[in-house]
Amino acid sequence: MSDSDHLVVGRIVRPHGIRGEVIVEPHSETIRSIEVESVVFIESPKSPYKVLGIRSHQRRIILRIEGSADRDAAEEFRGKELLIPTPDAEPLPEGVYYRWQILGLKVKEQSGRDLGTVADILETGANDVYVVRDDDSPELLLPAIKDVIIEVDLDSGELLVNVPEGLE
Repeated sequence: MSDSDHLVVGRIVRPHGIRGEVIVEPHSETIRSIEVESVVFIESPKSPYKVLGIRSHQRRIILRIEGSADRDAAEEFRGKELLIPTPDAEPLPEGVYYRWQILGLKVKEQSGRDLGTVADILETGANDVYVVRDDDSPELLLPAIKDVIIEVDLDSGELLVNVPEGLE
C-alpha cells in the first residue's frame, strides 16, 4: 500500500495496556522517523492521527495516538498498517530504494533486450530477489546484488541488469 506519497512503516499488532496505546511491529528502520507531534496514518492516507507518545519496547514500538484513549479504542487498530508521509522519512543511503520505487520498473539487459517488468520483490534474508515478468517469457528471478543489478534509473523507469548464465 505504499506509493510515492506515503510509506508503510509497520503494522499495529495489538493494544498495550488500558490507556489506548498500541504495539507496532516495524517493517524497517524508517519507523524511527516518527516523533511526538508527528502525523501518522492508519491503513489509509485519509486517516491522519497525531502522535502523542512513542517509545521502544523490545524490538517493537509502543505508540500513543490522538483519539485512542482506552483499550477498546486501541483494539480498532489491531492488524492495520501504519503509514507516514514520504517527505517525513529519513533519506535512504545511496543505492537503497523503497519497494514502491522498484516495483513496475522495466528491466533491460545491457544489450538492450527487454526482459519485462519487476512484478514482485522476494525478501530472502541475504538479499532481495526481483521477480521479472513478461507475457512472452517465463518468470525470471534476479538477485538484487551489484553483479546483477547494474543500474537503477528511476527517472526513466528502468533497471539495467546483467543476467548470469543459467538464470535465463
